Amino acid sequence: MPLRHLTPLDQRLFRQYGQGPTVPVPDPLLHHAVARHARATPHAVAAEHQGARITYGELDRHAGALAARLVREGVRPGDHVGLFVRRSIPMLVGLLGILKAGAAYVPQDIGLAPPAQLTHVIRTARTRVVLTVAEHARRVPLPDGHLLLPLDEPLPHAPAPRVRVTGDDGCYVLFTSGTTGRPNGVKVTHRNVANLLLTAPGGLGVRPGDRVAQLLNIAFDMAAWEILGCLAQGGTLVIRGKDLAAAARTADVLIATPTVLSGLDPAACPRVRTVAVAGEPCPRPLADRWARQAAFFNCCGPTETTIVNTMSRHDPSAPLLTIGRPTPNNTVYVLDADRRPLPVGEVGEMWAGGDCVSAGYLGDDALNAERYAPDPFLGGGRRMFRTRDLGRWTPGGELEHLGRTDDQVKVRGFRVELDSVSSVLESAAGCTRAVTLKRDARTLVSFVCPADVDPDAARRAVADALPYYCVPEQVLPLALLPETDRGKVDKQALLHMIEERVAVAR
Repeated sequence: MPLRHLTPLDQRLFRQYGQGPTVPVPDPLLHHAVARHARATPHAVAAEHQGARITYGELDRHAGALAARLVREGVRPGDHVGLFVRRSIPMLVGLLGILKAGAAYVPQDIGLAPPAQLTHVIRTARTRVVLTVAEHARRVPLPDGHLLLPLDEPLPHAPAPRVRVTGDDGCYVLFTSGTTGRPNGVKVTHRNVANLLLTAPGGLGVRPGDRVAQLLNIAFDMAAWEILGCLAQGGTLVIRGKDLAAAARTADVLIATPTVLSGLDPAACPRVRTVAVAGEPCPRPLADRWARQAAFFNCCGPTETTIVNTMSRHDPSAPLLTIGRPTPNNTVYVLDADRRPLPVGEVGEMWAGGDCVSAGYLGDDALNAERYAPDPFLGGGRRMFRTRDLGRWTPGGELEHLGRTDDQVKVRGFRVELDSVSSVLESAAGCTRAVTLKRDARTLVSFVCPADVDPDAARRAVADALPYYCVPEQVLPLALLPETDRGKVDKQALLHMIEERVAVAR
């Protein structure tokens, strides 16, 4: 029995805290939900972008015609189709058309992804068909025998094909950012996605007519939360142009990384009633500021556990900012290095189980064996996923996120959790964001926002709270932290900035 080493109380709490509620999912196929809205309210606005609009009826019709074309070209359930686009209305037609054809979409931002990455994606996901728009067609490195279909050419009206798709078929293939090496393709099923987006709290209370901002890069899995989470519930997707704040200003619901959200002013977004953040640790001041205005959900989960698998509605008066509890039909286990459950309050690595666990990496058996394992707690052939996030259960059954296993570094021979240093900096007067990085075996450096934070006072705050080896050698105030194309803090750019300063100082 995998819990025998725990006390009876901890055995009970392991099950009580680690198991999300068991909830029925209305339909494992999200494009069916979109089609139902198209039939019920064909004239409702599905999306708008830079003055253009498309209704649910039009979106369903165009996507159905595209699906018919894809099927004529030989696309079948189980296939992967490239969706190499920028944020736009044709992006939505392409995404839904691929799902209606029974295939999984493979999204890349054609304006940002370098040719070598697109080549890797086409080869790894075996996307024999790629969709784009005519303007970007020349950027697609199309191999011989592959087909490029432009999304902005009119298609003859044709009814959507009748294809048999199950919840276990692929919905999308997401390529992880590849910041530590080659991007890995993760296959996520319809059941995985519907389980988050069509249950509470993952549905974020979106109702027909609600306006959901589409702010994020389509190659990032949180964009699927924005797009499918909105359209499956009859909302209006507000697709941003260059001005991110303009889209947020008219939205009821925002889904963002903390880095993206920190660039928005709550006072300038009076309609916003629901906010969800994930993708990187959220600074407490940012959560408090938005939670005073809106229902604010702090969430966690890698791509491999389908966008997020834990959520917490934050209360500014709460003693801790946590990542909450497992979402419906999901589990979270805090395990030691031997994959044994730890008692409440002890720090371990979080493993995820249940319906969030994706179908695995494409073409990488070794990585699948390293990160996915049989789930001994659910049994029945279920799998669990190693998140590499550190955490512990609070006495009240909330998960406290304590950084990544790869954010635990050795400095002067001591183990340091970089996020712990950043959290202390964010408690310093005026500091809203902080990032701490290891520069070398003896040195930490930190970056704080905004630019008028007193670096000496921030450094003293760390010295007062943590051991000497946790104190950063430098604290650099910045007006803004650099971002990756996925809206997260660009740590490589920050390290480069430090090296440039050191070189100039020499």
